[in-house]
Amino acid sequence: MPDDRLDELVARLEQAAAALRAGEPDADRAAALVDECARLAAEAGAELDRRVRAPDGPGPGPGPGQLALGSQG
Repeated sequence: MPDDRLDELVARLEQAAAALRAGEPDADRAAALVDECARLAAEAGAELDRRVRAPDGPGPGPGPGQLALGSQG
């Protein structure tokens, strides 16, 4: 299913955020969790961007006066 990757990233992001909220991890563990959250959020953003830009994705396509990437005007 196409949503599997995004669902996995969201679940992992929620787990990392929950671990941060659960207690007071030491500074090294907290920094690692923050880095993990940032990495997962970036991956999720890239996945959403890929879906919107896909030819069959949900995006509306180029706006008025814009060319699709790779097209020549």
